Amino acid sequence: MRKLLKNNLFLTIIIPLLAVVLGLLAGAIIMLIGGYDPVLGYTSLFEGMIGSPKAFGETIRAMTPLVLAGIAVAFAYKTGLFNIGVEGQLLVGWLASVWVGYAFDLPKVIHLPLAILAAAAAGALWGFIPGLLKARFKVYEVIVTIMMNYIALYMTSAIIKANLYAGNEKSYNIKETASLASPYLQSITDYSRMHYGIVVALLMAGMMWFLLEKTTKGYELKAVGYNQNASQYAGMSVVKNMVLSMSISGAFAGLAGAMEGLGTFQNMTTLSAFTGTGFDGIAVALLGANHPLGIVLAAFLFGGLKSAAPEMNFVANVPSELVGIIIALIIFFVASSYFVRWLLSRFVKEDQE
Repeated sequence: MRKLLKNNLFLTIIIPLLAVVLGLLAGAIIMLIGGYDPVLGYTSLFEGMIGSPKAFGETIRAMTPLVLAGIAVAFAYKTGLFNIGVEGQLLVGWLASVWVGYAFDLPKVIHLPLAILAAAAAGALWGFIPGLLKARFKVYEVIVTIMMNYIALYMTSAIIKANLYAGNEKSYNIKETASLASPYLQSITDYSRMHYGIVVALLMAGMMWFLLEKTTKGYELKAVGYNQNASQYAGMSVVKNMVLSMSISGAFAGLAGAMEGLGTFQNMTTLSAFTGTGFDGIAVALLGANHPLGIVLAAFLFGGLKSAAPEMNFVANVPSELVGIIIALIIFFVASSYFVRWLLSRFVKEDQE
């Protein structure tokens, strides 16, 4: 066991798992203190996640943008940057996909890829700006991306009202040729809102892994993140790689917006507050240890928790806000990896005694 505790791969896997268990356990204690039945609460929660074809479809639907938001955060982190602007990049990608989906009359084989690419390009542009400021002028990317979130929020609403407004605080619906909706997937999941975006999300997770682990450019991006001075000495362009890293991260985030615009909603609302998906991507990346497979699994958990929260409230009368507390506790325990290591070491000592 001692050898396992020194194995980084083992710890990378076990710490998120323990964080989930500890988060759920702490949530159960909170339910007991509040006078609720934790067994009934969690039973209804998991029923709402995977207990029926429709519940499973809604979980997949909810996890789809979370996968892309998570890999956007993880990609930047792997290359030494912290992208807090995923929410804003998601919003501009959402708007770009809806605009292309509404404005053009094209065959589906052209229209849908064009709308998806437009979202990626818009997100990449929104990531390019803080990347350039960081690389050229050493402006801290966290501050810039936070400010750009607000610019994206109000700018997208203003553009919708000026150019795409269909009433009821929504844009015009996209054309069917740009839609990711799938009558087949909806029918096998009892008419949930599951769509083909999950295929895009999984492909992008695989692309992130391939780019970072199997390409020369991925090695350069990671090298610049680890040590800029050594990378520059080795002949790598620090400025270009930092800008490219944030642009790719923004493209992933923009695709998360496309999943909402082309898949779930088929339009865009004039939002007065953030969706939260971009910020949830930080939690997904953290729980998934910034690894594509871990991010997919973490997105499934978080997507399920969010989609099943109303079920827990309806069946067990537990406030759906408790799901947010559980997610926060899971993140807390992941961040408190030192505490988890200490807890594991205590168990090892007790076994030896």
